Amino acid sequence: MSIAQSLLAIVLEEAQRHGVQRITKVAVKVGAFANVVPDSLTFSFDLIKEDTPAAEATLEIEQIPAQGVCHACGAQIDMAQLVAACPECESKDIQMNGGQELYIDHIEAD
Repeated sequence: MSIAQSLLAIVLEEAQRHGVQRITKVAVKVGAFANVVPDSLTFSFDLIKEDTPAAEATLEIEQIPAQGVCHACGAQIDMAQLVAACPECESKDIQMNGGQELYIDHIEAD
């Protein structure tokens, strides 16, 4: 619920800043390892948006896959499953570089 409240607060602040009266869509990008359950976020957002300029807005959630990079060989690694070593060179010097993000990508309004 607190994530939905924070998202809505940002959306409403931007709407006010731009003189928007009606928000139609909020597009959010959520990393696979961001610890956000999309259905729960949508449910919470729908509960708290009533009586705001976002009352009719849909929440569109795009999940970003977890990605990593091996510092030893530069291989890009799919981190959908936790990886202990690079599948290319077996180095353990891997850094996650995607999959933990949570941000508003864009807002649509009338």
